[in-house]
Amino acid sequence: MKDKIINDVIQAMMPHLNCNQIKLLNDVLVASLCGKKIRSVVEDKMDEANLIDSFISAKRVEGLSEKSLHYYQKTIETMNRQVNKPIQEISTDDLRSYLSYYQEQNKSSRVTIDNIRRILSTYFSWLEDENYIIKSPIRRIHKIKSATVVKEVYSDESLEKMRDNCSSIRDLALIDILASTGMRVGELVLLNRKDIDFQERECKVLGKGNKERIVYFDARTKIHLLEYLNVRKDDNEALFVTLNAPFNRITIGAIELRIRNLGKELKIDKAHPHKFRRTLATKAIDKGMPIEQLQVLLGHKRIDTTLQYAMVNQANVKASHKKYIG
Repeated sequence: MKDKIINDVIQAMMPHLNCNQIKLLNDVLVASLCGKKIRSVVEDKMDEANLIDSFISAKRVEGLSEKSLHYYQKTIETMNRQVNKPIQEISTDDLRSYLSYYQEQNKSSRVTIDNIRRILSTYFSWLEDENYIIKSPIRRIHKIKSATVVKEVYSDESLEKMRDNCSSIRDLALIDILASTGMRVGELVLLNRKDIDFQERECKVLGKGNKERIVYFDARTKIHLLEYLNVRKDDNEALFVTLNAPFNRITIGAIELRIRNLGKELKIDKAHPHKFRRTLATKAIDKGMPIEQLQVLLGHKRIDTTLQYAMVNQANVKASHKKYIG
């Protein structure tokens, strides 16, 4: 394979060099490749698979969830298949073309494309840190700007309508705990009975990155949770279970379906468990809760993420303007 490479280079350069220069180039190539192992494309592909596995293992040690790890791996493997080059040969232009192609083929939003860019940036930065590549080719591809969309929150009326129309005490307790704690639905389904401290009206949740934190609930939630647990006949340790035997731990999908169906019945637009979290964040900021404390309550690593969840009430902005400026 070395001879083939040398021959290909010599043939390509012959129109541009004289005989002495060709001989000198040949000698330089022979000397440069002496003792170097020339790898096949198949070997490179095998190594790339191993590199991805090593990267995923590193991220697992850092505490990323299995769901996130799966998304990272799928994103990187999809890029590898499309670009179809050894990792050391991938250029900035290759990645720009890939992102453009992906957006066009999948009709993806800018937010989705920036998520892909962010994951690839993390991967190539790791390759650079581990000395597998000299420089990350994605370093010059900057954050993709997207339009700021003000996402809706539940009104007080909508929350009360949902509570009034729950068909079971379980659903009522579900809505109350989501609304008063702002926890993620993925955190909710992992809760066990022992995680609840009714005396202090708090519970311990396992958030992203397997990080534990304390969240708090109100008196109404406490009452409805106790009522729900008192009527249960099963011995499942899970805080919330299915309504029918064998009373398995409730799933994320089941909660999403229940909230969505309830929203349709009551004509509440975009009813979803995550909307409770956004509603709590917005109300907390509107009432003056320091953003740093809200960040801790929601379990966000970066304060920028907290700000994205919080839609400041326009009426409060107007009142503040009148107070401080007008």
